[in-house]
Amino acid sequence: MIIRTLVITFSLMLVLSCSPGSQRAEQERTPGKRELADLNRYLVRKDRERIENYIERRNLDMTETRSGLWYMIESEGTGKNLSDNDRVLLEFECTLLDGTFCYSSKEEGPREVVVGRSRIEPGLDQGLRMLKPGGKALFIIPPFLGWGLPGDGKKIPSRAVIVYKVKVIDVK
Repeated sequence: MIIRTLVITFSLMLVLSCSPGSQRAEQERTPGKRELADLNRYLVRKDRERIENYIERRNLDMTETRSGLWYMIESEGTGKNLSDNDRVLLEFECTLLDGTFCYSSKEEGPREVVVGRSRIEPGLDQGLRMLKPGGKALFIIPPFLGWGLPGDGKKIPSRAVIVYKVKVIDVK
């Protein structure tokens, strides 16, 4: 009798756990598109506030592009602006917004990139197009134009705001 009661109880629990009501409860706990969009807008707004505070504290004269890249051209350079397929040699320093050192051409040597084709941050690629040979700039790259949610898997963590100081040494 006890075994029969246990089997019936277990069977009822199994049937009820697979019922549409429990699936609905599970779906209610999973964020929907609207909640994810709201969260994304919140994170972008917070990143923007952090960047604006950084700029204000350092008294920088920076401009924001429509895409969200912040830049300050320190030296314009000469010639034509960089464009797709230009092979560019860069001196650079990459830090996080809090000043944490990530990468530098002093440590690793100058970096060669092909504008529009190299695996670099979209914000850096966009910023390079503003420069000419010999040009020098400061770029602040928000996470959605940088390495985003995963980071670079090495020194740049998840959702990091990146600060790049770059100088175009040569264009081939």
